[in-house]
Amino acid sequence: MAFWLDLMFGNAIGLLSMIVIFSTIGIMSYLMWLFYTKSADPEN
Repeated sequence: MAFWLDLMFGNAIGLLSMIVIFSTIGIMSYLMWLFYTKSADPEN
């Protein structure tokens, strides 16, 4: 845990890389949710 805290708050590069990682996870989650909703059977 101390390693992650040092990465996030120790320097700007670690913080930017954490932002990139979490935003990538968020974008991929949104795309998977979009794919799931578009590929679901229609309600009709």
